[in-house]
Amino acid sequence: MDDDKKLIGIDLSTASVDVIELLIEETTDSSIFEEIISLNKSRPDILKFLGEHPDTPEHIKQQLNQYGLVPVMKQEVAKVKKPPEERSQSILQRLQKLSVSERILLALRGNKEIRTMLLRDTNKEVVMTVLENPKITETEIEILAKSRSVSDEILRKITKKREWMKNYAVILSLVSNPKTPTGIAVKLVSELKTRDLSIIEKNRNVSEGVRSVAKKLVRARKGH
Repeated sequence: MDDDKKLIGIDLSTASVDVIELLIEETTDSSIFEEIISLNKSRPDILKFLGEHPDTPEHIKQQLNQYGLVPVMKQEVAKVKKPPEERSQSILQRLQKLSVSERILLALRGNKEIRTMLLRDTNKEVVMTVLENPKITETEIEILAKSRSVSDEILRKITKKREWMKNYAVILSLVSNPKTPTGIAVKLVSELKTRDLSIIEKNRNVSEGVRSVAKKLVRARKGH
């Protein structure tokens, strides 16, 4: 566990150019650029990289000028748009070359595309850290709750966040997912609407315990 905690020690003041590039690629959040600048004033290579990168907003390039860097004007750098599949493959290849600590940082700070890729990472700590990303949406959580390819640890972690468990679609997805531990799914069954309970009791993919509880609740609600 101590080793896991050490891995999270990396931050934007020590991040490599590769990590920073993945963070800023096609982002709409200019605050990430400001944070990188404030934490890297003594790293001219990082500041120069930002000044020359086509995704850096013009007002950020102007800010960089105070550090003796002439901002690169838009017309000097023509950003070439890659086809979506080629771009995704490029991002995946770059992620695979990073260290575990760098991937953990990106799991915590990366955009939706990066989060989706890191949920398939071979390192458990990287995957679990994606759920700590403050930008993760309830829609993403619902998709995870439905997924049969994620570990039961991810599903357990979802159930521990009260905010997510207020979302009915997340609860239904967890109960319907055969990968959800039976003990957890059974406790959630009573929160389902009757029409969904009727579907669950006939769903052979979920455990017998879950189907049995769903069946009893349906009968009880219908007064049988």
